[in-house]
Amino acid sequence: MNATDGDRLGPAEADVRNAKSTLVQLLARAGVYSGDAEELIGIVEAGALALAHEELGVLARDAPGEKGEPYAAGWADGARTVAGGLGARAERILRQAVGAADEDEGGAGQEPLPPVGRMELERAKVVVLPLYLSFSTASDLDPEVSEQVLTAVLRTMTARQRAGYADRLTQFAAARHDRVERMYAEYGPGSPIAIHGRYSLLHSPTSIAVLERLTTTPDALREEWDAAELPPAWLEGLMTAWTASASADGCPGVRSEA
Repeated sequence: MNATDGDRLGPAEADVRNAKSTLVQLLARAGVYSGDAEELIGIVEAGALALAHEELGVLARDAPGEKGEPYAAGWADGARTVAGGLGARAERILRQAVGAADEDEGGAGQEPLPPVGRMELERAKVVVLPLYLSFSTASDLDPEVSEQVLTAVLRTMTARQRAGYADRLTQFAAARHDRVERMYAEYGPGSPIAIHGRYSLLHSPTSIAVLERLTTTPDALREEWDAAELPPAWLEGLMTAWTASASADGCPGVRSEA
């Protein structure tokens, strides 16, 4: 970036770009390719904006009412406008980071579904392993197959949803902790059921990610699963184990994602 370009940037934007360039160079010295580093930085930036978007959404719903209805309405409208702008920017940054086209791949009226980038895949690996180990013990599944499974999972999400994926998956595991724990105890590693056929996926850290999608967007997951030519029996086995683990207190089964 030359001096003329820098003069056209605001001070804050110039500082951010300088910090990004510095970080890319530092990661390059550690052996991380510049393209991967830029993608990862973009994902982190988009994630931060997505969190700000969610917080502003809460602020819009908590408009102070003591100053009258017009004030509260103006407060809510302003917060929604800013939140919408942050959400759109988060989506745009993430699509740029993973090299997605500008066109809406999801069709008219739908959020875009960009291709899954390498850093998005690595980020998913980082979040699924500790969650899985909090319920079960480590067990091997072919690394290439694991990547195919996680790619199918990520392909069901919009750019905005991927930006907040770590939090989404963590909340899912926490909200259904007892049932998930019971499922792995009965069907996962260490259970009387040996690893084979339909229950193979429960011996993989990717199973927690697949389960979250099965209980939120089952149709989209099955479509991506078929496209990746993954074994249908793995999904059926996981769903069988999940259904069997339901307790008498009415733990929810499959539901659609809003």
